[in-house]
Amino acid sequence: MKKRVTLTFPKRTIQMPIAYRLAKDFNVATNIIRAQVAPNQVGKLVVELLGDIDELDAALDWMRSQDINVSLASQEITINEDTCVDCGLCTGVCPTQALTLDPKTFQLQFTRSRCVVCEQCIPTCPVQAISTNF
Repeated sequence: MKKRVTLTFPKRTIQMPIAYRLAKDFNVATNIIRAQVAPNQVGKLVVELLGDIDELDAALDWMRSQDINVSLASQEITINEDTCVDCGLCTGVCPTQALTLDPKTFQLQFTRSRCVVCEQCIPTCPVQAISTNF
């Protein structure tokens, strides 16, 4: 089973090897989609976790016991087509190529099934046409 979660770390747990502990102690694979981690600051990771449902639940409980805020990702990227100017800047930062420009029409194409909601496209959009929806 896969779960996409956002982990927010307090300053004191930022040095903890989370991906290692999830793999070793819970047999849960961790795919890091987005990371904002710096010493002595609150850290944030968007990860996709893969494992047995019982192991995933145990891993999530363990992270919560370490004062790591765990939020299940239930949001989606939305694009306001009336605002979008098809500039293509978002395509350059999309790690999964969910955002592409059609080579014939030069219009933005969004493949929702490829999107991992890493949110890298949101600050890149010069006209603020991209946002998240819960």
